[in-house]
Amino acid sequence: MIRRADKNDIGSLIELLHQVDMVHHRIRPDLFKPLTTKYDKKELEALLADDHKPVFVYDDGEVLGHAFCLVTEVRDDKLLQDVKTLYIDDICVHEKARGRHIGKSLYEYVLDYARSIGCYNITLNVWEGNLPALSFYKGEGMKVQKTTMEILL
Repeated sequence: MIRRADKNDIGSLIELLHQVDMVHHRIRPDLFKPLTTKYDKKELEALLADDHKPVFVYDDGEVLGHAFCLVTEVRDDKLLQDVKTLYIDDICVHEKARGRHIGKSLYEYVLDYARSIGCYNITLNVWEGNLPALSFYKGEGMKVQKTTMEILL
């Protein structure tokens, strides 16, 4: 079952966030520290109360995946059209549960949620080198919107 995350899920979310960090650390150890998370318990408590930043979990008696989202809107911009976007900040499936289509279920749930709140599009970032994620999102019909480039100095 997929549902909105609550305070009781914080321990599981932290465990999944550690797994996400290590994926990124293996790809870019020059940028990502090992064995950490982007949110601590207190930050997660605040995040879970914010309707503009919904967090969903896949709960099969235990939390086996999450989707961190951010809803943004552009209004009355000089250049850009008015648009409501759901940004997927993070989707993670617990490494012991991969291959069970949990990521696909979370992604489809987020798509339905975005439609239900009137979003125009869904966006996300994938780190270069994260081939499984890139393949997954392309397989779900996502296309490149823009490219971020860098040069190391």
